[in-house]
Amino acid sequence: MKTTSIVGAICGAVIRVVAVVAVVYLIYRGSEICYEYGYRVFTEPAMTSEDRARTVRVTITSDMSAMDIGTLLESNGLVRDAKLFTVQYYLSEHLKEVGPGVFDLNTSMTAEDIMAAMVQEKPEEEE
Repeated sequence: MKTTSIVGAICGAVIRVVAVVAVVYLIYRGSEICYEYGYRVFTEPAMTSEDRARTVRVTITSDMSAMDIGTLLESNGLVRDAKLFTVQYYLSEHLKEVGPGVFDLNTSMTAEDIMAAMVQEKPEEEE
């Protein structure tokens, strides 16, 4: 009886240690992934350098969401990740200024440059 309780206690301790190590690893790995993604939101480089750039014409319609725009840009090789572009869009100063239209965008542009190129100029109001 005594041997089984010692073995049971050792097994219980091993299981607890393994569980704690697994939880610590998951927290560490999750934090690392979140940090890398958050870092990319503000520092994502352009797809290509200026000497290798190509121009792509995209059409943005008024019914497109930020994710739709990101998917369109990703499929045309203008951004690496549509979801990342969506986050960049919502954190951008151009949030309400991007509008529908046909735009000539370049693969050497960053996401911020692309959003700035898609800004619709508002007509000046007469006083």
